[in-house]
Amino acid sequence: MAANNRRMSGKKGAQVGSGGQRRRGLEGKGPTPPAEMRKGHAKQRAAAAKSRRAQGRAPQRRTGKAASELVVGRNPVVEALRGGVPASTLYVQQFIDNDERVREALQLVAERGGINLMEAPRPELDRMTNGLNHQGLVLQVPPYEYAHPEDLAGAAADAGEDPLIVALDGVTDPRNLGAVVRSVSAFGGHGVVVPERRAAGMTAGAWKTSAGTAARTPVARATNLTRALETYKKAGMVVVGLAADGESEVQDLQALEGPVVIVVGSEGKGLSRLVGETCDFRVRIPMPGGAESLNAGVAAGIVLYEAARRRG
Repeated sequence: MAANNRRMSGKKGAQVGSGGQRRRGLEGKGPTPPAEMRKGHAKQRAAAAKSRRAQGRAPQRRTGKAASELVVGRNPVVEALRGGVPASTLYVQQFIDNDERVREALQLVAERGGINLMEAPRPELDRMTNGLNHQGLVLQVPPYEYAHPEDLAGAAADAGEDPLIVALDGVTDPRNLGAVVRSVSAFGGHGVVVPERRAAGMTAGAWKTSAGTAARTPVARATNLTRALETYKKAGMVVVGLAADGESEVQDLQALEGPVVIVVGSEGKGLSRLVGETCDFRVRIPMPGGAESLNAGVAAGIVLYEAARRRG
């Protein structure tokens, strides 16, 4: 009853219990804070990052991770298992025709160990593969865990060696990536860097072409390749780009004897403009036979051999 009496009161002003909120709601909130102080604003994030750098705190590293991949079909599955491609599960269709490829796939899985063997009805495999002709065999390849670009130089320092790294600019064929990984492993390199976008990743095809060397040669993924190269330069490394119109030939480059990053572009377009401008040197591979270009795997192998020769 007391509450009803208060509501019927003829007094003006805020009602009991309002706390004067209506009056305060009409008051101004003061000047808008600068962008550097507004939470979530791009300038606020940049200011926070600058503060961390001034205090000597390293930025957090993000290790990229690819999506899970399916290898579909009897021949591709057998070839992937032969090539040592890492796999988590082999799906086999129920009541499958047991030919020699199926038997070999089952035998390889049993010999390798660590791969789950699952039997599934055909409709389930059709759903998994979006209707592709799987022929009753589907191999699941787990996501590849990419290194951070700075980890490659760190591994070289831990080994007491000058870094020898290959960066790929615009190379979209996974087989070329696998071939580069194989060459880096063969000539004592410390890893490969690929851009996060518009570039080949470590798929089953890349694993297969690497002939197993991807298990011991890290591949790093850079959000921005140009910035990654600039970071390498600040760390004392020389960035060498391969270009058909390079100023000198690769065999004349003494920089290969020290800490170096070799940048290889795509076979068609070569180095992108920004990456090319970031390079300390642009060199060419002499080709007296008259070929216009080499694919990334072959070009990287030639320069890595020259670097290994110079390093003794």
